[in-house]
Amino acid sequence: MFLDLIQNNNRSVYSYLVGGISPRPIAWISTLSNEGVSNIAPYSFFTVASCQPAVLSVTQVNPSDKANKDTLTNLLATKECVVNIVSHALVEQMNQSCANYPNNVSEFDEASIERVPSQLVNPPSVAASKVRYECKLREVITISDEPSGGKMMLLDVVGIFIDDATLVNGYIDPTRLDAVGKMGGDYFSTTKDKFVLKRPQL
Repeated sequence: MFLDLIQNNNRSVYSYLVGGISPRPIAWISTLSNEGVSNIAPYSFFTVASCQPAVLSVTQVNPSDKANKDTLTNLLATKECVVNIVSHALVEQMNQSCANYPNNVSEFDEASIERVPSQLVNPPSVAASKVRYECKLREVITISDEPSGGKMMLLDVVGIFIDDATLVNGYIDPTRLDAVGKMGGDYFSTTKDKFVLKRPQL
């Protein structure tokens, strides 16, 4: 099968993108609304955009029933968020938080997610998340306003919380972090099976 998106650019390619580009790390983003309601939702279109300065990239796939999801609405209003990394022990609560709750309902409460105050931003952090990036909004790049179009959120990292128990010789140990990834459909992956390849030296 080959899909020619130049000749047929109206074809829905969502399943082919998320099915082939996997596993993807999950940004579990907590924000506050203007009314003070704490929101948290997972996003798997997520990566590092820059290390100097430290910038994360998270993309919203636009919903069909409104312009923005609550996360982006809150982020545009308050300019702050926390990106909580999802370890395997948190997957059930993370999954529950992606239900379509009204914007005046906190997913922290509905999914029984314990929160703790953040250090440098106002949105709360997930207490059990082993790595958390406190961020301020740098920029939103609109790729498309259409349903299923993308809006990329660039986030300046202003502080990083790391659970000391995940560190080995000053570095985050992937086994101790035990992060999960998103695949196509309802599939997730763990990071339990790993192997090492040394970078070639020329």
